[in-house]
Amino acid sequence: MTIRTTSAIVAAALSGAAWLLAGPAGAQEVTLKLHHFLGPTAPAQRSFFEPWAKRVAQQSDGRIKVEIYPSMTLGGSPPQLISQLRDGVVDMIWTVTSYTPGQFPRTEVFELPFVHTNSSVATNLAIQDLYDEWLAEEYQDVHPILIHVHAGNALHTIDTPIRKPADLAGLKIRTPSRTGSFVLEALGANPVGMPVPQLPQALAKHVVDGTTIPYEISLPLKIHELVKYHMEFEDGTRLGTAVFLYGMNKARYESLPDDLKQVIDDNSGANIARQIGQVWMDVEGPGRRAAMEAGNEFIDWPVADKPEWQAAIQPAIERWVAEVTDAGIDGQALLEAATAAVEAHRAD
Repeated sequence: MTIRTTSAIVAAALSGAAWLLAGPAGAQEVTLKLHHFLGPTAPAQRSFFEPWAKRVAQQSDGRIKVEIYPSMTLGGSPPQLISQLRDGVVDMIWTVTSYTPGQFPRTEVFELPFVHTNSSVATNLAIQDLYDEWLAEEYQDVHPILIHVHAGNALHTIDTPIRKPADLAGLKIRTPSRTGSFVLEALGANPVGMPVPQLPQALAKHVVDGTTIPYEISLPLKIHELVKYHMEFEDGTRLGTAVFLYGMNKARYESLPDDLKQVIDDNSGANIARQIGQVWMDVEGPGRRAAMEAGNEFIDWPVADKPEWQAAIQPAIERWVAEVTDAGIDGQALLEAATAAVEAHRAD
């Protein structure tokens, strides 16, 4: 991948060199700028964006080039990525939908504990099942390439082992989403919202006592060096997940010639949902191993204790249903549809 310097970015912007003509046949070529908030060594870039860019380049005979700008290189903060996409500042983004609360209320259903359980493959496929009927309205002004989840939010704490819901009382726990805040409040914790790049400093300074993130992101951020305890259910179920949008500017997509649109389509939605779901399952291993090598303690909550956790979390689920219903969405029907869709794919 080419990561250009600031001067090169300015030069490209001034030249307006987005479209070029190539070869004697005059076939159109396009360069797409992809902006995201993690570093260049994060699994998201290494295992998703770079292989995706290589694949569309190959399938387009080199006519699609994707330039990846990690770590908010092009400016702004993670919550601004969605507006950068809509405004055409960049061609593509990868962002967490919950970084902009209130903009994707239907999508939030897949963040909820016990909707997403222990398989990003199952949840990704369920998102595809529900997209047209339930979710599409939230993405009318962008072109989604993939809406997906990570493996789920394990709980990581600095110095407090969590063995039962009551152990969370009074702790400050970082969360990426308002649904995560609902859950933590139901469990008696104090949620602290922040984009994940801010998390290492917050842990180091004890601004928070812990966090809910997957192991894949804990490794590049070195979270395993800042916490001692890691918790999830023994069957891999976690406290919900985060939903990500890998999206393209709508006008940019619509301006492509039909054959290049087809290349993008062939590498979008249901065509890659299973693969990317498996990528996120696979990249958990290195982060978990790093925590083991650090001598940290893993606490696996017994499956037999799930009813206690579900009862404690149920007010958060009911709160979400009530709030989206007040916004004109049939929250209960959406919750039931999402739960059923994930369950149907768990055997896939």
